[in-house]
Amino acid sequence: MADRVAMIKSRLERELSPASIDITDDSSMHAGHAGAAGGGHFSVTIVSDKFSGKSMIERHRAVYLAVNDMMPAEIHALSIKALTPDET
Repeated sequence: MADRVAMIKSRLERELSPASIDITDDSSMHAGHAGAAGGGHFSVTIVSDKFSGKSMIERHRAVYLAVNDMMPAEIHALSIKALTPDET
């Protein structure tokens, strides 16, 4: 799963140029869940200037677009906290 975290981080850095990013692999908390056999469960907290003036839906959409090619094979579930530097 460490490779998946690195892949997610790489895509988010490339697309959103974050000031900070924290990715947690939550897959172990979902053992036995039907989706756990495929892609993993991850939580992302990302701070980027690119979220300025964007609604929460637009921010989440930007994150999902950055990792779209990893879903659902590599990512089954993604929890997102997307902030601007002013919101931290």
